[in-house]
Amino acid sequence: SMASPALLMRVVASAYSVAEKAATIVRNVMSAGDLGIVEKAGPNDLQTKADRLVQMSICASLARKFPKVTIIGEEELPNDDVTEDLIEDGLCEEILKKPCPAQYTGIKEEELVIWVDPLDGTKEYTEGLLDHVTVLIGIAYGGKAIAGVINQPYYNYEAGANAVLGRTIWGVLGVGAFGFQLTEAPAGKHIVVTTRSHSSALVNECISALKPDTVIRVGGAGNKIIQLIEGKASAYVFASPGCKKWDTCAPEAILHAVGGKITDIRGNSFQYNKEVKHMNSAGVLATLRNYDYYASRIPNTVKESLVP
Repeated sequence: SMASPALLMRVVASAYSVAEKAATIVRNVMSAGDLGIVEKAGPNDLQTKADRLVQMSICASLARKFPKVTIIGEEELPNDDVTEDLIEDGLCEEILKKPCPAQYTGIKEEELVIWVDPLDGTKEYTEGLLDHVTVLIGIAYGGKAIAGVINQPYYNYEAGANAVLGRTIWGVLGVGAFGFQLTEAPAGKHIVVTTRSHSSALVNECISALKPDTVIRVGGAGNKIIQLIEGKASAYVFASPGCKKWDTCAPEAILHAVGGKITDIRGNSFQYNKEVKHMNSAGVLATLRNYDYYASRIPNTVKESLVP
């Protein structure tokens, strides 16, 4: 008989199903019309009913199945009893069938840290820019992002009434990434994707120094990594603090699973152990290909003004 799937593949298979449930919650809150918007640190730092319900759903569902895993979510929420209708118990069969990479077969629950962004691109969600929105579940081991799930609840939402809404992208280092068509940006074109609502003089100075052909401004870290892996942008550049570990963990795993690279603006890789500080204070630089080209062009003045 086949051995039961390794813990990592079960966690990813569960995260996939949990993310699909999360997408349903996100769409239901929007269609019910009351977003329940709360300002956290200001008008660009919002929380909605969807952020709250999705985080409760993801964290409670994963904690029930994997009680010894550390789960860190963006929102500070009371540990109220989560209602059963928020619990997702499913496991994606397609993921369970994939063999676990040898270096991860011995992982124990207490060695995993799961970083959850229940709604990445909240501001865009409140403004109706629905294709920017993602649900992020990143899985880390030994301080490294090794697996991730990105759900886009409104993928296809402009394709008409009969379109199937939403998709789930997932990846594991050493297995690959699935649920999208890997595409490289046009050769010789420098298309930079950056922040839509958190711009600054430094952010813009850094982008100018790269002499891009085009700059795309969109919300959400998950969305920006999707731009890279689908060939719509060649580099994701954000020379500012503001991005957090739950923004980058899932996207990093998926990008690295297809041979891309993400670091801070100074070239340091991100750490995801449970004790790490949540803020990525030295910004983000990510590419699917040609990382060195962009890294070598970041001005020293920009690097010096961002302290990790």
